[in-house]
Amino acid sequence: MEIRISKTKEDLAEAFSIFFKSLVESDKTSNVAFSGGNSPRAIFDFLAENFGDEIDWRKVNIYWVDERCVHPGNDESNYKMTNDHLLSKIDIPKDNIFRMKGEDKPEKEAKRYSELLAKNLPQENGTPEFDLIVLGLGDDGHTASIFPESMELWNAEENCVVGNHPVSGQKRVTITGKVINAAQAVVFLVTGESKAEKVREITRHQGNYKDYPASHVNPDTPDFIWFLDEAAASELD
Repeated sequence: MEIRISKTKEDLAEAFSIFFKSLVESDKTSNVAFSGGNSPRAIFDFLAENFGDEIDWRKVNIYWVDERCVHPGNDESNYKMTNDHLLSKIDIPKDNIFRMKGEDKPEKEAKRYSELLAKNLPQENGTPEFDLIVLGLGDDGHTASIFPESMELWNAEENCVVGNHPVSGQKRVTITGKVINAAQAVVFLVTGESKAEKVREITRHQGNYKDYPASHVNPDTPDFIWFLDEAAASELD
């Protein structure tokens, strides 16, 4: 695990964009899964504005880590956020975009997306293998749409499952822990002081860190990177 600390959110966005560009410039098509949340939103804006013309988006296949079970035009949709802040601003073939269909029945969509990943991605020991998975971190230590209250979903045998938000009860489709940990590269994008305590506990193995799904992200790859701004890193030594 590597930790990269940037002074501001803008600096973090630039650092991630440079990393992302270098991945795409490799000699293989990049299968990438994005998360929703506030941190990716600003980073997508920066990536599109400053690197949109420098990246050959024909080489990038975009998937999602998780999706709220809402219509794609709903403001809570992770697809809508990604489309508004990135996809609509770059020249990427429509056939390279593989969204989770939040408007469909959750269990049906989880099964369809599981099968889609198995069909489209290379597999390692029967598990679909992304080139890059981009994760966020919740204030409660959750990642993807797996929350501390539903840790059993992390170890599910399926590629995708249906989870529930512990407060709102909203259903969400999410990839599972085995898919996350099978990726060639995994990054966390974390900004803001509200995340600082969980960043410290998880990266330093302190407190109740084992209870947090994000603590179980442990891919067997040198490209496991936490991109933090100074606020999110403020409790680290």
